[in-house]
Amino acid sequence: MLSNEIREMNEGDINARIADLEEERFRLKFRAGTETLEDPLRLRVIRKDVARLKTVLKEKIIGIDQAHLSDAKPKAGGAKTRRVRRTKSGATRTSKRA
Repeated sequence: MLSNEIREMNEGDINARIADLEEERFRLKFRAGTETLEDPLRLRVIRKDVARLKTVLKEKIIGIDQAHLSDAKPKAGGAKTRRVRRTKSGATRTSKRA
């Protein structure tokens, strides 16, 4: 589930989807204890979907707008810096950092 799809949903739909996924996760965890699962990665997918849903829900509650997030300026790549290191003899040596 993509975050753009989630943002199109209203709060009630998001809460219902969270409840459904939590119930599915509970059932899968219970079954995983007694037998091997066909798709064990489904637990990870459900966990990440729930986190994504909760994040978008929180954004809706506090009023963060998607347009506001896309207007943020990307960080400019800074100039390459040199790092000075001291060796055991006390001499300095420079190394270039990317």
